[in-house]
Amino acid sequence: MVRLKDIAEYVGVSISTVSRVIQNDQTRNVNQETRNKIWQAVKELGYTPNQHARNLVSNRQNKSNARTMKIGWVANPKQAEINPYFSNIYTGIRDTLTGNDYTLISITKDEIENEALLLKTIHDLGIEGLLLIDSIDDSLIDYIQQTIPVVGLDFYYSDKDIAIIDYNREAAIEKVVQHLVSLGHRDIGFIGGGIKEAFQDLNEEPRFKGYQAAMKEAKLSIRDEWVINTRWKMEYSYEGMNQLIKSSAGYLPTAMVCASDLMALAAMRAVIENKLRIPEDVAFFGVDNIEMGKYSSPPLSTVEIPKYEMGKMAAKTIMEMVEEKVVLPIKIILPFELVNRESSSKKRT
Repeated sequence: MVRLKDIAEYVGVSISTVSRVIQNDQTRNVNQETRNKIWQAVKELGYTPNQHARNLVSNRQNKSNARTMKIGWVANPKQAEINPYFSNIYTGIRDTLTGNDYTLISITKDEIENEALLLKTIHDLGIEGLLLIDSIDDSLIDYIQQTIPVVGLDFYYSDKDIAIIDYNREAAIEKVVQHLVSLGHRDIGFIGGGIKEAFQDLNEEPRFKGYQAAMKEAKLSIRDEWVINTRWKMEYSYEGMNQLIKSSAGYLPTAMVCASDLMALAAMRAVIENKLRIPEDVAFFGVDNIEMGKYSSPPLSTVEIPKYEMGKMAAKTIMEMVEEKVVLPIKIILPFELVNRESSSKKRT
């Protein structure tokens, strides 16, 4: 069993300093660099700071723990409320867990990333497994997995060494670009958001990478001014498209590939307000196939993502891992399909 003394020796600080950090004692200051080293040591050495946590690990190993039937869900609390994509995933998770007598416990990113709250959140609530859709630090995932199984959804976790339920974003956008090219489009722009801090890094975002790959394959050039990084905000999509139209001097892309339906719908409004026609002047293709896309004017072409099924499969996977029916982290990539509607229906001449 790892002790405070082991951590102190590993980091090169006193036992009292280690204790203050782990207990979140604010009476004496410990600089951030030392705090980070202590928490890294906690994760690397596998120290569990309270008896309940130790008992949970021991009980899992002995397969004799009393079941709580609780599964944690780490997501931005506003996502499921305002974004139909996440709402449908959540519904799939909830319906499946409820149907199997499990309870879904919502946990915020702040709760899971606060060292002082981490063990209380995971252990004291009696959570048996964790579903991740909001991004958390890799080292935290490794630490959590020492105690309970974890399943990741969405692109944050596509390259992580955990169980994953997802779809191939790069391939989806490649298919969209190929379809638009088959309709005669050669001037194709992109609207989407980045990843990492503040969603600014567009180059590593899978859908943008799919756009780049398909454009290269078709031997088509990408104009920087036709790429709009919205940081996943609808207002930025609207403003970016509006600015593109006003600064284009009449030379616009004939089609815009959008990384989500919400980004597409906002940009379409800017096109219509500038007295341009969809798809005659600018065609649009989105991703997600949310309900409101059917009722836009014109109806939005999109990529159908099996959102409810993603949630359902994530719930089934975490249950099987909790019940130790599945041991190794599995990766399930669900299929997608293009849904062609009026926003991209006309062939270019």
